[in-house]
Amino acid sequence: MYLKKPLWSDALKKSGGPGPGADADSDAGAGGASPEPERDSPLAVVEELVGLLTKQRVYREVTLALRTGLRDARAEFSFLRVRGLRSLLKFLRSVSESDTTIELFALSQSVRELQVVPVLFQHSLKDTEEGNVASLDHIFAVEPLKITSPSTDAEAALALRVLEGCCLLHTESTILAHQHKAIPVLMNILSTRGVLEQGACLDALISIMLDSSANQLDFESCRGIEEVAELIRDKQIDENLRLKCGEFLLLLIGHVNGRDKSPMATVHEDIRQLLGEKSASLIWAASQFGSTLDPDQRLTALHIQARRVLESIGMY
Repeated sequence: MYLKKPLWSDALKKSGGPGPGADADSDAGAGGASPEPERDSPLAVVEELVGLLTKQRVYREVTLALRTGLRDARAEFSFLRVRGLRSLLKFLRSVSESDTTIELFALSQSVRELQVVPVLFQHSLKDTEEGNVASLDHIFAVEPLKITSPSTDAEAALALRVLEGCCLLHTESTILAHQHKAIPVLMNILSTRGVLEQGACLDALISIMLDSSANQLDFESCRGIEEVAELIRDKQIDENLRLKCGEFLLLLIGHVNGRDKSPMATVHEDIRQLLGEKSASLIWAASQFGSTLDPDQRLTALHIQARRVLESIGMY
């Protein structure tokens, strides 16, 4: 979603100079800065109206982008769903650039037909076994059987990225994810799919467990730590995936389990038993320090710490 600049915004700025009865010398003496319009002045009323019209226009663009992306994301064919998911992911990246658009996106998710998370679990993240035909009654029916193509690796990975973005931008999306049994679905993907989906799955797990006790409890009941520990200990799998598992454990301890009254009270003890005392202590220590670095530097630091976790596991 790329917003077009409204034509009347420039006209409003040009009209923001001194009025017919204003003293031009006083403005020049003040360094050329125009005074703030009074609240009840005509200019203030116009600015308020322009702001309201802008917000309505942006909301219409938000809903249009959602309807377009969700229409394809519900399609029967995987290539159409992939197109819709790419559109939704591009839309979410655009939304994240402004607090106003984030607020409008959150508002749109209160409308059932615009909710993104349910569509992801009903189509792209649906287990292929759910679509199997249980009987042959359709052979004798008048209407042809509706066949939906299974999701590809690329489609599942895109759906997980969209899920991650929705939960980070809109906290209530974690509730919708819990209603669709997100943790069991994602744990199944983590244990059965390829490297592409597994990496995206680890990022999505962190996002849906933030500030969500219900999802954290589901993760604990699914023995998620054991699954991640098994992946990170396996030296036969892709090293980038093992690094991603290390980053997952660091974020889990520092940002998910680090919240007050976290239901995963025994996660540190679980990590100690599964990965050894040295690795558990390193993960705990690395996750306790807050950072004032910019996002790129924090990401680099996270990679370095994950590499150290892998090295400590090699010594265990």
